[in-house]
Amino acid sequence: MSAEALQKAVRLALAEAADPAKASAMQAYMKSAMPFLGVQAVPRRTALRRVFAEHPFEAAPEWRRAALTLWREAEYREERYAAIALTGSPPRWGRTLYTLPIYEEMIVIGAWWDFVDEVAVHRIGPLLREFPDTMRPLMLEWAHSDDLWKRRTSIICQNRFRAATDTGLLYACIEPSLSDTDFFARKAIGWALREYAKTDPREVVRYVAHKGITGLSRREALKNLPST
Repeated sequence: MSAEALQKAVRLALAEAADPAKASAMQAYMKSAMPFLGVQAVPRRTALRRVFAEHPFEAAPEWRRAALTLWREAEYREERYAAIALTGSPPRWGRTLYTLPIYEEMIVIGAWWDFVDEVAVHRIGPLLREFPDTMRPLMLEWAHSDDLWKRRTSIICQNRFRAATDTGLLYACIEPSLSDTDFFARKAIGWALREYAKTDPREVVRYVAHKGITGLSRREALKNLPST
């Protein structure tokens, strides 16, 4: 399977699943300069699972090239969703450090929550679990980046870790953004703390009070907890 053949198959499958009447509303909701075909999430996932199953790759390098081809040559936003989906199919190829440059490109170029959050939680997070000696220093570096989306990634990448959360890393990634007034930075802080509160609510309450976290981040962090 070549990257170009997969790209052709993905485009055909997405076009067949599209409802063009929904495209403009989807584009407006996402505030996207890139147009949509009008493929909603469930039919998109169904179509892509079928395409990926029917067009397997024999080696990881060509698979990585296919993901980048889909991403870089996308004409519609759903094609970029397909590129991200491909990095998780098969999961074993997406969970190697060789894929890290792909994820970094998707985060920096994608620069919006629909792309970044999927990559942060479902791609960078698993890499952090499997390669902490490499990924922990990198997340600390990203936490101090001028790039908002790298910082957001460092904050939310542990959102599925629950009891395995490295709170030292979490707090170290949050703290460079505590003074940031950007909505997506504030939301990321609150979201990450809210997820950890499912495991240790008392610790989250303590941390929020200790750091004097207010506004959106505080509301999000304590959203599902009894009034304090």
